[in-house]
Amino acid sequence: MTSDVLEQFLRQPHIAVLATLRSDGRPYTVPIWWLWKDGAFWLTGTTSRVWCRQLQRDPRASLCIEALQPVAGHVGVDGNVEAKLLPDFDIWPISRQLVDKYVPDDPDAFFANMRTEPRLLFRLTPEVWRAIDMRVYEGKRADRDHQTRNEGSRDAVPGGEPTLDR
Repeated sequence: MTSDVLEQFLRQPHIAVLATLRSDGRPYTVPIWWLWKDGAFWLTGTTSRVWCRQLQRDPRASLCIEALQPVAGHVGVDGNVEAKLLPDFDIWPISRQLVDKYVPDDPDAFFANMRTEPRLLFRLTPEVWRAIDMRVYEGKRADRDHQTRNEGSRDAVPGGEPTLDR
């Protein structure tokens, strides 16, 4: 994904899936709103939510954003989060930007309700990126090499489409 397409993709109100870790190490996933700002993904939740408690215990996380419009693509990041709590950090300006992104029709009422909840904010700093623009994606190099080696075999699919392992 080119940087222009990536920036456009990250401005859109796509829902992401956040993966955190349970205390026994198993992954936990939840759909979530996010905001890309100042080189980080910002996430907001309440102190009682499972994923918020998990991130406070173990800051490792993955975020997966997929969309079909306006660009069919995928962005995934892995990294560590930093919890931002009141009163040490003013969570409300970024929380308001999240609301404006996802609730464009009546953001004031939604934001007013948010301010009554025990909220916190997380800053997810990406350490690993995966960004794919499906309009130009040709597969991973290893997959393309495998397809080239197997051209003409009985398992190959005409037109260079991937083959299924049997």
